[in-house]
Amino acid sequence: MTPSLRLVFAVHNHQPVGNFDGVFEQACEEAYLPFMDVVDDFPDLPVTMHISGSLLEWLEQHRTDYLDRIKASVAAGHMEILGGPYFESILASIPGRDRIGQIQLYVKHLEELFETRVRGMWVPERVWEPAFTSDLVDAGIEYTILDDSHFRWAGFSDDKLHGHYLTENEGRLLSVFPDDETLRYTIPWSEPDETIAYLRQLAEKFPGTVVSFGDDGEKFGSWPGTFNHVYGDKQWLRRFFQAIREQSEWLRVVTMAQAVDSVAPSGKVYLPNASYREMTEWALPTDQQIVYQQTRQHLEKLDDWKTVQPFFRAGMWRNFLVKYPESNDMYCRSLEISRRLAAMEDDPHHPLSEAVRNSIRLELYRGQCNCPYWHGAFGGLYLPHLRNAIYRHLIAADTLLEKASGRSGRWVDISAEDFNLDARQEIRLASDRLIAYLSPARGGHLYELDVRSIETNLLSTLNRRPEPYHQMILDVGGKSESVDDIDFNKHEGARFKQENLDQQIAYDRWPRKSLVDHFLRPGTTAEDFAAGNGEIGDFLLGVHESKTRQSSGRVEAILSREGRLGEHWIQMTKQISLDSARTGQLEFDYRLNQLPVGEEIQFAVEFNFSSMPASQPDRYFYDESGRRVGQLETTLNLSDQQRIGLVDEWLGVDTTLEASVPCSVWTFPIQTVSQSEGGYELVHQSSVVTLVWNFVVDESRSFHVQIQQCVDTSAAHARQLAAFSSES
Repeated sequence: MTPSLRLVFAVHNHQPVGNFDGVFEQACEEAYLPFMDVVDDFPDLPVTMHISGSLLEWLEQHRTDYLDRIKASVAAGHMEILGGPYFESILASIPGRDRIGQIQLYVKHLEELFETRVRGMWVPERVWEPAFTSDLVDAGIEYTILDDSHFRWAGFSDDKLHGHYLTENEGRLLSVFPDDETLRYTIPWSEPDETIAYLRQLAEKFPGTVVSFGDDGEKFGSWPGTFNHVYGDKQWLRRFFQAIREQSEWLRVVTMAQAVDSVAPSGKVYLPNASYREMTEWALPTDQQIVYQQTRQHLEKLDDWKTVQPFFRAGMWRNFLVKYPESNDMYCRSLEISRRLAAMEDDPHHPLSEAVRNSIRLELYRGQCNCPYWHGAFGGLYLPHLRNAIYRHLIAADTLLEKASGRSGRWVDISAEDFNLDARQEIRLASDRLIAYLSPARGGHLYELDVRSIETNLLSTLNRRPEPYHQMILDVGGKSESVDDIDFNKHEGARFKQENLDQQIAYDRWPRKSLVDHFLRPGTTAEDFAAGNGEIGDFLLGVHESKTRQSSGRVEAILSREGRLGEHWIQMTKQISLDSARTGQLEFDYRLNQLPVGEEIQFAVEFNFSSMPASQPDRYFYDESGRRVGQLETTLNLSDQQRIGLVDEWLGVDTTLEASVPCSVWTFPIQTVSQSEGGYELVHQSSVVTLVWNFVVDESRSFHVQIQQCVDTSAAHARQLAAFSSES
């Protein structure tokens, strides 16, 4: 009997660039391998699978046995492999040349690895914009799958959310499958019989059509609490596949390729900018997100909610770049690398070999992996190791570009352009060892400091800011997950990885970057400052005039500003320099003028250091005598110092601040309260180091101090040489 309903069963397996090996291994043991154990026992039920490139790279190094099983299933016709952007980049976050480049490069790799033809792709986070159609088709893609909410927001009623549709841009045609929301929410949570009953209803209403399910493979065993449900005592997946097999008279599982080849398109559609529903909510500003959630809860209680729902929607993914400036910094950095690579490829004076071009591209593409660019129910942007991984690959790509341009030995350079897309010019100082970005229009901050040898941005910081779930944490008093009186239905199964998180919620009033200039009320204490109090100047975010100078072997950025200090107006000039004789050292020269004679001044310059995890004995501060004074989360108040150092022995970096005038040194940690897959947690983001000078203004009406920041990675070099020698 001809089946009256075809079911596409697609899974998407992904781990982000930079995730811990233990997480990859755990996902393999709890989700990917057990899934294949079941799939292999049901060869008559072909599945469609997508594996992100970041996960595939790890599998190729560590679990070729798993890939061999995938290859065998593909060869036997039991599985279709989907492509996509190589490193699971949000399509909206990368330029068209990189969309096409990533997709083509990954398709080529998949086809060679699995000896199959790749025709379809998975759209990361289902973030869609109409113009993507032509890029996908130009990259060789024939079809993809998006949420049925995309179709609802295009005006489709429920009886149209099956089959597959054609969409078009600039004359290129692409087939798109609606991903059934009911299946996404019942699989694997509801009993198999309930899902079968739902599929039977579809078969009776729309005989001969296709219904599609596509969702994360990690929900089959790796998400908290799912392993036992899917594979353990309840054996959900095996029972579900068996239930499908028993309905073979009317239900047939097909791959996406089989569906496209055997079922005609249901029509044509132009889909709006969209993602899955929750993502559109997370992209809203926090205050508007709270209003949206409250409004939705109100509307859901109304009798006509089902009628209203298709017309009620939230934001778009790109506004994560507005909501989180740290995400915008990574985005703009990747755009810069992409532009420079494209320009070099078009430059006949700097021909690139295919090997060099591919090396740079792969580093760039890895630096475009989507997870640290946004935040929702998962840690994402809030996880330092994921942000660090993005910068690691972007810095590696930058260094390869410099080498490809012919730079060698000791060198310095300076340039000015709108690097962060705010319609203002930023300044880039670069050498063979460091890359520093300054923002004259935003406090004259040093907002990125890259160390080439260890491929680390020491300013990959993250501000503490309000998040909608903070109110829930405050409501329940930050109690641990073992407390019985938490309303888990109301709070979606809240779990607390530390006690008293409600007491750790705090918000920053200025960017946690470096060269953040403070004029404090005399008598302001370290505790006051850590709480964000005491400011009486307007230099925190003030616009500076700027100019650059370059001479043989030296580059300088000179920033100046006239601003307010209490009731007085003063002049500040700070000069940031890089010298080819000391390419691992930045020099900061501060000059304050027009100060009020006889007044007591408390002037402070704030630095931040990220990428150096706290609470570990091999990450620590030391004072001017070389004495260890605490781990990097330590709160310090040191007086009469001219030098403070930070060491991360694991990274192999020792960075120091040395002042020409003795000062107090205040340190404290920046820790965010955020949510991730495992629950709510406290995450160390950066260590604040503030140099503080107290003085009474004399007749000169001026103050002058020089600060040197030296970055020493000799320990990392020694370790690399030792590793190379042992391999040889």
